[in-house]
Amino acid sequence: MHLHAVVEGLAANTALPSALVRRLFGHRRGRGTVARRQDLSEDMIAEIIARGDLWLTHSLALNRSLPPAFRLALAGHPDPGIRRALAVAADGAPRELFTALIEDPDPQVREELAESDHAPEDLRARLAADADPKVRTALAQWWTTAPEHVRRLLLTDPDESVRAGACATYFRRFPHPVPPADLVPALLADPVTRAGAVRHSTLDTATAHRLADDPDDEVRKELAEHPALPPELRDRLATDANPRVALRIFARQDTPEPTRSAIHARILSGLSPLHRLAADQDQGQGLDPDLDPDVDDAALEREIMGEIARAELWALHLPWVAADPLPHVDSPYVCFRVSAAWSEHLPPHLVARLLHDEESSVREAMALRARDHIDPDTAERIDRTHRPQKPVRWRPADDLPLPADVLRRLATDPDARMRQLAPRDPDLPVESLSRLAADPDHTVRRLVAAHPRLPAEDLTRLVADPAESVAAAAAAHPGLPRTEMHRLLALAGL
Repeated sequence: MHLHAVVEGLAANTALPSALVRRLFGHRRGRGTVARRQDLSEDMIAEIIARGDLWLTHSLALNRSLPPAFRLALAGHPDPGIRRALAVAADGAPRELFTALIEDPDPQVREELAESDHAPEDLRARLAADADPKVRTALAQWWTTAPEHVRRLLLTDPDESVRAGACATYFRRFPHPVPPADLVPALLADPVTRAGAVRHSTLDTATAHRLADDPDDEVRKELAEHPALPPELRDRLATDANPRVALRIFARQDTPEPTRSAIHARILSGLSPLHRLAADQDQGQGLDPDLDPDVDDAALEREIMGEIARAELWALHLPWVAADPLPHVDSPYVCFRVSAAWSEHLPPHLVARLLHDEESSVREAMALRARDHIDPDTAERIDRTHRPQKPVRWRPADDLPLPADVLRRLATDPDARMRQLAPRDPDLPVESLSRLAADPDHTVRRLVAAHPRLPAEDLTRLVADPAESVAAAAAAHPGLPRTEMHRLLALAGL
């Protein structure tokens, strides 16, 4: 039995009696889940704090339902990790807590507050003058809607890491901030802010040529997207050594088709050294790139950039294609067909065509845009043929729910991935639930272990499941018999 996982499951069980909740305070090998329960009474909270267990108290500090008085008490805790946890979970906290934490001696606590959208604006603004540049950098990256006087302080900060965070190509929040126009020339002249300033600059010919020669890949990448890019520089950047720069030329509306096609072929061409290394690792060879004579550091860096470019190509969304989709529904580029599918201006026959596209990402984009065209058979087909480019939890059935009769049929489907959907029927017959609880695939058992109608005898059996995630899910089920709860705590010595 995965006893510690089962105990963690019990800690999250909403039907666990309060007497058994208290017994879990003595559990030392879990994640402190019991301290994040929303039904903790004030005497339970006081008992957790009095125990002096730092890990359990840290979990308590992350509890967003913690009463204000206890939050304020923990703000004076000697352990900075606990105070950081308070800052992480500070939404809904009283102003007094933010006032205490904004002056915390640990800069990581203040850094957490800089990232928090829940801090009062006037207190958060004080962090723009914090003594630690990491705090100011965090504020620049996370508070993208800061008042102009705050943004100006950060954009002109004496520390280059702060300026780089304040004028970047990527921010932690949307919308991305626009620097004041009078600061753009200085930001463009500063090497650490130049890449972030390119998109906000008025591009003249001399500036464009200077930026095209910049050794910083990020600068050239931003230049490649600028709407005023001269055609001769567009053609030069199309062959840039960094494929991520060339990808921005690929995505431009004014790029000639032969150039676009050549960039696309370059990004997708060949088996990279990274893939060869992965294959060698599977065979126990070439485990260390430093020892592989065929892969030097420069080549490896180029291939990493190539892998990133391929991922960016897959995720590319082109508003100009969505605005005029008809010429692109048969495009050889998958990202163009996906962008066309997101358009609101497609006639029904083209919607039908894209719903049968050879690429699952195109079919799914079209299905999500044209939900009124999706019948149960189409929804099932779209989900069954879902082939994501990278591991993701989302699947089409999350947004295209299937009716109960389909879910019940899928309970006996040969494909375990489709059987996973059956427990989404809240009224699934008990016979089907019991059969799924004995399914050979552990992912199916894990999902059915959370079904509200699963019989108690099946839950009792699943807490001893060979798969840890199944056992934990069964232990967290409110229908688990209390006698079993007592037995499991006794087994754990609690």
